[in-house]
Amino acid sequence: MPPVVSTAKCAPDANRVAILLNPKAGPRAGQSRADQLAELLRNQGLQAELFTDLAAAASQANRWHAEGRLRALVGVGGDGTAAELINRTAEGVPLTFLPAGNSNLLARYLGISKEPDALCRTIVDGTLARLDAAQANGRLFSLMVSCGFDADVVRRVHEHRHGHISHYSYGAPILRSIGNYRFPQLRIECDGANDAEPFLARWLFVFNLPCYGGGFHIAPQANGADGLLDVASFRRGGLWNGLWYAATILSRQHRRLGQCTEHRVRRLRITADAEVPYQLDGDPGGTLPLDIEVLPGRLTLLVPNAAPSSRPPNPDS
Repeated sequence: MPPVVSTAKCAPDANRVAILLNPKAGPRAGQSRADQLAELLRNQGLQAELFTDLAAAASQANRWHAEGRLRALVGVGGDGTAAELINRTAEGVPLTFLPAGNSNLLARYLGISKEPDALCRTIVDGTLARLDAAQANGRLFSLMVSCGFDADVVRRVHEHRHGHISHYSYGAPILRSIGNYRFPQLRIECDGANDAEPFLARWLFVFNLPCYGGGFHIAPQANGADGLLDVASFRRGGLWNGLWYAATILSRQHRRLGQCTEHRVRRLRITADAEVPYQLDGDPGGTLPLDIEVLPGRLTLLVPNAAPSSRPPNPDS
């Protein structure tokens, strides 16, 4: 089990499970696995209800939670589905996930299986874990924020999105960003950092959890139970510097670079003189300025039981 703020067991009277199937999150197999999960839960004596509308699922989950009857709200989809549920539910609502999207970094980090029978066991006998979240311009996120080139790619992908996003969806947007993104300078002001002075960068990543796609371990030390955010920045812009940074990240050598700086903070503000996009958990967030702060213990997640000696799973495995 990953590091957590605290753990507990589900209340015996909490026997309602809301299952949200995001039709945009993955192939049609997600529907059959959601149906299978619902049937397995009913066989265990739980009352499971399927939803395809985010607002309806979150609203019902909030009501059941207030009544003490909610065991879990299940998001069938990827990290985008998880982010929507986190933002639409009250603090304390227990969330878990049946991975079905292109990106399932949060579920992988939590050790949640994509198999309905395994998730059923988690819902029946799993552990409620509290983790930190963070807030960026009023929107909650669980994983990370980035500003600059990769956020520009994410923005372009979603501008032309029609249904499910695959890894192939990123090819043309990456090429357009290479041709058009100019790497404006970012100004970062931190509160609670080891170096309180503002600093400048061309690439910026802010992590609540040590999760980023594609095998890039940018902040492997990030801990979602320490009440802090891990900030990694790179000073130089341009394609060739970006390729060099990517190579050093893949080889786990980037933290030795003089051009890479790291801070651990409670809140920060990011500004730029030009228009710079940012992304939250893989979805476009908007453009700078951006104010970010950590929210200790904000998330309640239903996760599998783990042996005391087990280590946190590799988020990119």
